[in-house]
Amino acid sequence: MLTERSAATVRATLPAVGAAIGEITERFYARLFAAHPELLRDLFNRGNQASGAQKQALAGSIAAFATYLVNNPDQRPDGMLSRIAHKHASLGVAPEHYPIVHEHLFGAIAEVLGEAVTPEVAAAWTEVYWLMANALIAVEKRLYEESGSTERRPWEVVERIHETADVVTFRLRPADGGPVRDFRAGQYVSVQVGLADGARQIRQYSLSGAPGETLRQFSVKRVEGDDAPDGEVSNHLHARVRVGDVLDLSEPYGDLVLDAGAETPLLLASAGIGVTPMIAMLADLAAGGHGAPVTVVHGDRSPADHALRTEHETYAGKLADASVHFFYGRDAEPGTRTGLVDLADIAVPAGTRAYLCGPLPFMRAVRAQLIEKGVAPADIHYEVFGPDLWLAQQGA
Repeated sequence: MLTERSAATVRATLPAVGAAIGEITERFYARLFAAHPELLRDLFNRGNQASGAQKQALAGSIAAFATYLVNNPDQRPDGMLSRIAHKHASLGVAPEHYPIVHEHLFGAIAEVLGEAVTPEVAAAWTEVYWLMANALIAVEKRLYEESGSTERRPWEVVERIHETADVVTFRLRPADGGPVRDFRAGQYVSVQVGLADGARQIRQYSLSGAPGETLRQFSVKRVEGDDAPDGEVSNHLHARVRVGDVLDLSEPYGDLVLDAGAETPLLLASAGIGVTPMIAMLADLAAGGHGAPVTVVHGDRSPADHALRTEHETYAGKLADASVHFFYGRDAEPGTRTGLVDLADIAVPAGTRAYLCGPLPFMRAVRAQLIEKGVAPADIHYEVFGPDLWLAQQGA
């Protein structure tokens, strides 16, 4: 891994780099998009750039990776790398992108830190970068080989279902009439759309249908920003995409997938649109006859806002041993609860493996409650929609 000399240099300079990492990433993206405007137009999420979320995620992941290397010289954070690589593969990131990133990232570091970037410091941080980059390139190569393609494929919308006032489900078939590759419950696809200004923006959406189907299904919540811009792709899909239209989809990616034996107790906790991968998981568990206890937990603003609720209840009802707990901020019905998700009086069997998806505050709260109940941190898995700020903060 990191050489002893570079490790010492990185350890000594990590506080300075960490303190300036926000400004470094700001300069990096400015340089990158000035030199390669097509990357902002057709690869990077413009909404996340405008909100600053992508800058925070990049800054955190670089610092987390470097910190991990100096603290664990004989290891690497494979969980962190896998999550990033899946996202990169869904976007079509290629090996040739990494030298471009290196050029503008290190140009930004030199601009911000000035004379502090000696040849020794530059060499050490270059080693960190290429350790991370080459690891990602290797994982992404394997993912592309497994998926059979690095290209997005045209899919025709055959059904459009209004789940709630803000959520629409799209069902699609291959426009070329070819076969549909299977996916693992919990995975997502990248969807690329052409916008009015000529940009071809990409977003990831979890597959909300059952594995093994001949159609792809994903559900989209319309993003309406408060202090941030409205979601340009989600609003485009809601307003403009109808049955008969064609969208470009990647192969399925994502590492939040069911990985448990038939005797393993499971907990599937979601909030809001985070329900989508959980529906696919429940469908898979029901089809496979999972016999161990499954605890289903979901939080939403109201029953009317609970997308895919019928599927949520139906698939859970097909399991041999499932308990269902729905929490609503308002209008809670008999058999459901009012307020935020609270596991205090919910039984969590020993040996439970948990899967979480929803807003970061929700997942942090549920994770803390699960640990208090004796669930091992290693058995708590999660999916973040958008830049993984939690991953960047935790470093794994």
